[in-house]
Amino acid sequence: MAITKTARRKRLRLGIRRKISGTAERPRVSVFKSNKGIYAQLIDDVNGKTLASASTKELGKQNLNVEVAKEVGKKLAENAKSAGIESVVFDRGGYPYHGRVKSLADGAREGGLKF
Repeated sequence: MAITKTARRKRLRLGIRRKISGTAERPRVSVFKSNKGIYAQLIDDVNGKTLASASTKELGKQNLNVEVAKEVGKKLAENAKSAGIESVVFDRGGYPYHGRVKSLADGAREGGLKF
């Protein structure tokens, strides 16, 4: 039986999470894509807290493309700066580093976050 996209993504996500962990000084950027939006959070895994977040909902954007994902990345970087965070570790969440995920990461880098 063929492996579904979601099952494959779940398996990849767990493998990535085994290797990547965020701290208060260097939180993890977690990315989630849905059919209606893209969401990113800065997570401190030691304390289990979300330090900053950004999404297409927050920006009030309807269309979902590479340019909007870049704006979400810039907004995340802006929220991170206000929380005093400069360096992060990127967790692509099992998605390929391509398209909207790559664009979000590029936007965060342009906003001043160091990966």
